Amino acid sequence: MPLLLGCIADDFTGATDLANTLVKGGMSAVQVIGVPDGPLPEADAVIIALKTRTAPVADAVAQSLAACDALTKAGAKQLFWKYCSTFDSTDQGNIGPVGDALLKRLGSGFAIACPAFPTNGRTIYLGHLFVGGALLNESGMENHPLTPMTDANLVRVLSRQAEGGVGLVPFNTVEQGAAAIRQAMTRLVEAGRRWAIVDAVTDEHLMAIGEAVAPHALVTGGSGVAMGLPENFRRAGLLPARPDADALPPMQGFAAVVAGSCSRATLGQIGLARDHVPVLELDALATPDAAAMAAQALAWVDGKLEASRPVVIAASATPEKVAALQAKLGRDAAGALVESAVATIAAGLVERGVGRLVVAGGETSGAVVQRLGVTSLRIGPEIDPGVPWTYANPTGLHLALKSGNFGARDFFLKAFSHG
Repeated sequence: MPLLLGCIADDFTGATDLANTLVKGGMSAVQVIGVPDGPLPEADAVIIALKTRTAPVADAVAQSLAACDALTKAGAKQLFWKYCSTFDSTDQGNIGPVGDALLKRLGSGFAIACPAFPTNGRTIYLGHLFVGGALLNESGMENHPLTPMTDANLVRVLSRQAEGGVGLVPFNTVEQGAAAIRQAMTRLVEAGRRWAIVDAVTDEHLMAIGEAVAPHALVTGGSGVAMGLPENFRRAGLLPARPDADALPPMQGFAAVVAGSCSRATLGQIGLARDHVPVLELDALATPDAAAMAAQALAWVDGKLEASRPVVIAASATPEKVAALQAKLGRDAAGALVESAVATIAAGLVERGVGRLVVAGGETSGAVVQRLGVTSLRIGPEIDPGVPWTYANPTGLHLALKSGNFGARDFFLKAFSHG
């Protein structure tokens, strides 16, 4: 099976989100944890999941280039650089610097940046990113503990990070379809632009954008813009029909949720779960010790695990509590504390027979997957837009890695009715 699409993701939940989109488009997809030492697994699409969203810029660039080299060596016909649909970054990086480095490595001079995902409420209009009906900087993302987003104008945001000019392919052009989008991109290249933010407010827009970038060496964005890529390969006669692309082995074992995300969506999911299943909410400010928090959680869970309903253990907190913890420990130490505690808890749950595990939060998911020794994930059926079940190798665990902002309010309950 030749590798068609090689993908690099800046966190683990984003990688599964992207893989989910490709599987729904009829591609087989495997998510690899980190840059592998040996050959890549066989699949139409391979997604190398990194933990670089908030890494130092130099580290993020180096890891992304190593992933790029592994994918091109394996014969990938196109590369996709996946970041969050809320364009999580700072003025120092990492989206712009990584994107620039990938363009140089591939010998290409132009790429799009399109984080739109309308199904999950992320739309771009006249270069401005909306989350639901709110501008990005009024959506709660302005309070993100690691990548606060205070500007919704993506042309400005990317211009502060990336080399070369940043242009816009506006809504009225995207409405006209793939040919008009290609013409607009050609004009931007001729004007010396290296990047283009592309408006998108519907899935039809994303399909047209996907068709327009078929010849591009590099495509960048959220998982939404990847919707149109499978059809390009199918049109070229490279992608056969795969009706069982999302098939996974049967699920077994107890059910559990661990959460480290502090997003509004995750906090709401925890709130609803309280009324239906056992929920433990840890307080990192009161117990700023990862080992002690993990011991508290695992002592609480004993006797509560069942196959018929999940338990929920959350180290999530309101923005005010997060700010207080960061003031007490420092931003990096506060994040590391929560990640370490949740990863230790997840390992303890698996030791106690949990075979189906939902993890909420991108950084948290990265820590959990690494602690469990997962090397790759086979992508299965979708639970909610952007969140599939996966089968973890070599553990045999069924994992759902949920971006903090994703999922309906009842996600923690309905996840275990799938599969």
